[in-house]
Order: sequence, then structure tokens, then C-alpha cells
Amino acid sequence: MTALKPKDDMAEPEQQQAPVEQDRPARARSAGWARIWPFGAYIGFIVVNDVLGRCGVDAAALRWLYAIKIGVVVALLVAFWPHYRELQRTPLSWRAAVAAVLTGVVVLLLWINLNAGWMTIGSSAGFDPRTGGQLDWALVAIRLAGGALVVPVMEELFWRSYLLRWIDSPIFENFDPAQISWRSFVVTVILFGFEHSLWLAGIVAGAAYTVLYMRYRTLWAPILAHAVTNGLLGLWIIATGHWTYW
Repeated sequence: MTALKPKDDMAEPEQQQAPVEQDRPARARSAGWARIWPFGAYIGFIVVNDVLGRCGVDAAALRWLYAIKIGVVVALLVAFWPHYRELQRTPLSWRAAVAAVLTGVVVLLLWINLNAGWMTIGSSAGFDPRTGGQLDWALVAIRLAGGALVVPVMEELFWRSYLLRWIDSPIFENFDPAQISWRSFVVTVILFGFEHSLWLAGIVAGAAYTVLYMRYRTLWAPILAHAVTNGLLGLWIIATGHWTYW
């Protein structure tokens, strides 16, 4: 009887680890939904805005829908924050920060120049923050903050942190960004590009942000680059009046 005792002792750790292994797919699904919901809410508001516009709702009134959209996305990001473990454990080195800032500036320069007719999908009225010919600075501040601070976090969590890695591995949180396959790279970059009316500029931006993620293996690198691009783009729009870029 005593000979069986060591086997029982060895079995106990395996029995204890089994539920942990079984929980990994469930945790991955929860982490996935935590990245899908903010992005889905953002896209949902775009659809609502389009439908209301087609129904005759005044465009000036619809501008404030953007503030509600950003508020909802922020609330979801805060609610799901414990699921974004990589943002809490992968800091940004100074080299990655410099590369991200430079990448963000280059993407901006390409974004405002890749605007030929064949490089665009449809037409966009953009976001005009003027009221009676004068800038409404509350609207300007909301749009700038949303574009530079909220959208980069929301989009990078969905496109780079989740979808890019999920295509290669359903247990995506444990998948090393440096090991991303060409299939995953191409699919997500193209989808990211066609999320934007300037589809070619979107593809270029998506490729640049993905390379940053793969090179430095921290999501903060593409988030910072994305924030630089969007923030500088917003300032350029205000200075030049090219509202369609918003």
C-alpha cells in the first residue's frame, strides 16, 4: 500500500493544474471580448450617426454624438482594464518611444498626401467643429482628445493586441508579437486600411504600427505612434480647415 503513496502525491499537482489549463481558453475568450466591445461600440456609433443623418437629423446636432461615443468607449475601456494585462506589464523603452514618435510623424505625412481619387472609398463630410463660422472649442477639444487619447488605445487593443495574434493562436495573450505570421500581418493590415475612407493611407499606417508591435513586443509602441499621428493630424486639420480628414 505504501508503494502507491508516491503516485498519489504526484497526481495531486496534475489534478490541480488541469483546471488551470482548462481555464486558458475561457480567459482568452474573455480577454478577446474585452477588446471587441469597445471597438464594436465605436463602429456602432458610426452606423447610428450615418442612419440619423440619412433620416434628416441636423449635422450640427450629430456632432455631439461623437462626445457620447467617446464617453461610452472610455467607460468600456475602464470596465475591461483588468483584462489588458499586456498594458500593465510591458513598459515602453526609450528606444521604442523614439521609434514610435518618428513612425507617427511619418504616417501623418503619408496620410495627408495619399489622397488621390483611387486611394479613397466614397466621400466623407468629416467633422466640422465650427458654429456660425467660429470654432466651437468644446467640440475641438473633445475631437482632439478622442482621436489622440482614446481611439489609439481602443483600436490597437482590437487590431494589434487581439485580431493580429488571434489569427495565429486563439490563446492570443500568450502569443509573442515577434512571431506573427505573414498571413496574420496581411489580413489585419488590409482590414485596418479599409476601415478608413483613405484606404491606402490606412494600409500604410496599419503596416507601420504592426511592425512597431512586432519589433518592440509592447502594445504601447503602436499606441504611442497612433496617438502622435492622430494628434498631429487634428492640429493640422484645425490649422488648415481640411475637415473631411476628421
